[in-house]
Amino acid sequence: MSEEQQPVFRIEKIYVKGLSLEIPNAPAVFLEREPPQVDVQLHTAGERIDEGMFGVLLTATVTAKVNDKTMFLVEAQQAGVFQIRNVAETEMEPVLGIACPNILFPYLREVVSDVVTRAGFPPVILNPINFEGIYQQDKQRADLNAAAAGSLDEDKKTH
Repeated sequence: MSEEQQPVFRIEKIYVKGLSLEIPNAPAVFLEREPPQVDVQLHTAGERIDEGMFGVLLTATVTAKVNDKTMFLVEAQQAGVFQIRNVAETEMEPVLGIACPNILFPYLREVVSDVVTRAGFPPVILNPINFEGIYQQDKQRADLNAAAAGSLDEDKKTH
C-alpha cells in the first residue's frame, strides 16, 4: 500500500460547543437532604464538514431530581474535528459513531463534573459508556424500522 493510501485518523480540534446549566428551584433546593435521582441521556452525531474532515458532537443531558423537583439540569455538548482519510465508506459510520465519541467522552465527563461542582452540588461522574454497544443497538433499531417501513410499502402495493 502506498503512503497516500494509508488510513489517516487525526484529532484536529476538541472543544465545548455548548453548555447550559439550570437550577430552577434554587436556593431552596440546596436545603434538600435526600440524594437526587440522576438521569443521563447521551446523543452522538457526526457529519462531513470538508474533504477528509469530519465534525462529531457528543451531547449529554443530565437531570437531577428529588421528589419530582428538579435540582439541576445540565446540557453539555463536547465536539471534535477529525481528519479521516483513506477509510472505506462502509467503515466511516463506525469511526464516527464509536471511535470519535470514545475520544470525546472523557472531556465531556470532565465538563459535566466541573459545571455541577461549580453549581454547588456534589460532582456527577458519568460512568464509562460502551459506544460500540450503543452503535450496534441503534443500527439494529434502524434496520428493524427500515424493514417495517418496507413491509408497510409492500402492504400498500397489494391493497
